[in-house]
Order: sequence, then C-alpha cells, then structure tokens
Amino acid sequence: MKAREFDKKFDEGKEDITRYLDIPKARRLEQEQKRVNVDFPLWMIHLLDKEAKRLGVPRQSIIKVWVAERLEKAS
Repeated sequence: MKAREFDKKFDEGKEDITRYLDIPKARRLEQEQKRVNVDFPLWMIHLLDKEAKRLGVPRQSIIKVWVAERLEKAS
C-alpha cells in the first residue's frame, strides 16, 4: 500500500489500520531513546527525589519533563 493511501485511511478513521502495520518493527520518528549520564550535585538529587515522591513518579520522569518543557520554550 502506498503511503498516500495509508494516510487517507488513517485520516478518514473508518477502518482499523493496524493490520497494515508491521508492529514489531514500528517506531516513532525522533522518539528513539539514547542513554546519557548527567552528574548532579547532591542538593539537586534530594530536591528531585522530594518532588518525585510528592508526585508519585520516578526521578527520571521529573527530569525528562522539566528538560522537555525548557527545550520547548527555547525553540
């Protein structure tokens, strides 16, 4: 199936398009993960952990959201 035809089916929303997808190979463009290491001072770690506990989420989630918010503002 050509991309144009697939896009039309998707846009119309009348048909389940998942049968046209190769789910095991599916990926979101520019959403691939890459691990990076960042060193933070202990006071930042303590404050991050406190906020993460308050929200009931992992520390990593707080960092990702805050960095994403800052990057969106910068662009």
